[in-house]
Amino acid sequence: MVEAFLGQKVVIDLASEYVCLGTLTGIHDGFLELKNADLHDLRDTETTRENYVHASLSTGIKRNRKRLFLSRAQVVAIALMDEVIGE
Repeated sequence: MVEAFLGQKVVIDLASEYVCLGTLTGIHDGFLELKNADLHDLRDTETTRENYVHASLSTGIKRNRKRLFLSRAQVVAIALMDEVIGE
């Protein structure tokens, strides 16, 4: 099912205090591969996960990784950026 997201911008909520935004480029047994990704540590700011994602919808992805591999075991949710409901 997540294969339909390949090549598209996604929002990935992780079990930890991180949220990731980027273009999904690969789906592998143990990890997801993204390019032009923003791996954001929510402990670094006072904003909530939801507010950070909503802000990124209007300002764009603040890329801090050219290529990124995320552990699938840490993924709580994945959605297309286009399907995130704004405020």
